[in-house]
Amino acid sequence: DSKCEIFGMRKLTNQNALLQINNRRLFLRGTLECCIFPLKGYPPMDEAGWEKVFSAARDYGMNHLRFHSWCPPEAAFNVADRMGFYLQVELPLWTLNVGEDKGTVDFLYTEAAHIMKEYGNHPSFCFWSLGNELQGDFSVMDKLLTTIKQQDSRHLYMTTTFTFEPGHGSWPEPNDDFWVTQWTRNGWVRGQGIFDDQPASFNKDFSSAIEGLSVPLITHEIGQYSVFPNLKEIDKYTGNLMPLNFKAVAADLKKKGRLHLAEGNLMASGKLATILYKEEIERALKTPGFSGFQLLDLHDFPGQGTALVGIIDAFWESKGLITPEEFRNFCSPVVPLARFEKATYVNNETFKAQFEAANFSDKVLSDIQPEWRLSDSKGTVIAQGNLDKQEIPVGNAFNLGSISVPLESISVADQLTLSIRFTGTQYQNSWNVWVYPQEVPEVGKEIFYTRSFADAEKALSQGKKVLLNPEKEEINGLEGKFVQVFWSPVHFPNQPGTMGILCDPAHPALVDFPTEMHSNWQWWDICKNATTMELDSLKNNMQPIVRMVDNFYKNRNLGLLFEVKAGDGKLLVCSSDLAKNLNTRPVARQLRYSLLKYMESDKFNPQEEVAFKQIKQVLHNVNRTKEVKKSIYE
Repeated sequence: DSKCEIFGMRKLTNQNALLQINNRRLFLRGTLECCIFPLKGYPPMDEAGWEKVFSAARDYGMNHLRFHSWCPPEAAFNVADRMGFYLQVELPLWTLNVGEDKGTVDFLYTEAAHIMKEYGNHPSFCFWSLGNELQGDFSVMDKLLTTIKQQDSRHLYMTTTFTFEPGHGSWPEPNDDFWVTQWTRNGWVRGQGIFDDQPASFNKDFSSAIEGLSVPLITHEIGQYSVFPNLKEIDKYTGNLMPLNFKAVAADLKKKGRLHLAEGNLMASGKLATILYKEEIERALKTPGFSGFQLLDLHDFPGQGTALVGIIDAFWESKGLITPEEFRNFCSPVVPLARFEKATYVNNETFKAQFEAANFSDKVLSDIQPEWRLSDSKGTVIAQGNLDKQEIPVGNAFNLGSISVPLESISVADQLTLSIRFTGTQYQNSWNVWVYPQEVPEVGKEIFYTRSFADAEKALSQGKKVLLNPEKEEINGLEGKFVQVFWSPVHFPNQPGTMGILCDPAHPALVDFPTEMHSNWQWWDICKNATTMELDSLKNNMQPIVRMVDNFYKNRNLGLLFEVKAGDGKLLVCSSDLAKNLNTRPVARQLRYSLLKYMESDKFNPQEEVAFKQIKQVLHNVNRTKEVKKSIYE
């Protein structure tokens, strides 16, 4: 008898709490595959179907797929072997009561034996977890894990891919070979717990959170930033599944007269998600001792009430948010990185940055010439130079050099671009920073600025131009948020549910406030020090100057800034704080300047007309009720 078998050989280890492949560092740049196949409803059994999946993942810089709560078919392993992907396979298990049912446990032992026999020889089969976010009897899980490990030593094993079980989840289980988690007993290892609560900072990593770990760490499901539905995707559903969720959103928008906003909502929320994913990935790449990340997700998840968290859609195709080439600038085997203190500066400061590199290619990079540049919004170079030519070893946190650029030459507010490239290679990266003048000219002497509804009403009756800027506690509305909806507003309804700003950068009110049509890091201060106003009750489809994109489950008309005629006067209402601590809040100071300058011009001529009595009735929080933050899981 004879048998022909294709197999692969590789040395996969976890020495020194780091993943290593054939005695060199391995860093997983991963995403999830949650059995999402919108045409048939089941995974492809042919290699062509999997070539599309892995090719899309490779285009966006990935080298790793985690199969959430399932094991893929033979065709997937064959393609992954050829393309060099590292796969994490899981038993079909996602439950909170592991061990209660003996029949289920017996099935898992049998299923594990089948997976070993059928797929164990594939070199792409590298990691094995019992399941996702498991809870229950951990002694049952440990026995199952150790049994499988004894029978098959070709893979690295983990008890559960993260868990919320009390007493577990903040440190690896005793027999874990690697560990996938959101946090450790020392702190967060993903941005979901940081980016909305802390001002933007680009000189941080997760080093303190992983101190003392004895096994490699991969971050669990980082991202989960919801993106507004791409309604053009409806036409792609030509198979077994129907996009009833997308059709429901389209019908709701049409009913409310806001269908024309769908494309803008998609781009605004999607651009913000891309910005957040970039910082997620770069913090992981900066952290010495990290062994990788698993996005949730590179592509959309249609389940759990619709979780459109992908940069690309459920078909593994582009939404037009970012090109694969742009994404690979910060997600590839070699990534130039920068550490700098903050996103916003004033022009009497000096911008300082430290450049470094993450090199997880298969070799040392020789004779690398890093070239950097700081440019303004028109592309004019403010400063540039070369760092020392050098050799970059395999690994991360390798220092390339530092720069220091005085900003006094920037006399007006501007969005700058810091860029670095390795001359003669495809490796490059870039970041935005914003610079504001320390001295702002006095404007708006004829404008009545107030935080009081009563004073605004009196001034309007006198025919004045009024900028009403109440304290956020005085306004009825939603909690101010910078980061958008987590995962799904349907599955987790207990969250404010906004998805970033949407505006026209060319609007005369924003001429002196550098912005894109979507949120970027400079908006953090504005969004967090605000109450988002619900405008539906003021006037049907009032067009705010700065809109907050609402989640697709509710599709409310939300805003931070709007203008109206009110009685004999003209009114501009801003629900973000433009009064407190302006000497340390240059973004708020600049927005206030831009608004006042607009209001004193003849361009300030609101067309909408609303009685101030109605504005006061809808927006004024007379009870000043205290908002209590709740967990999204409650």
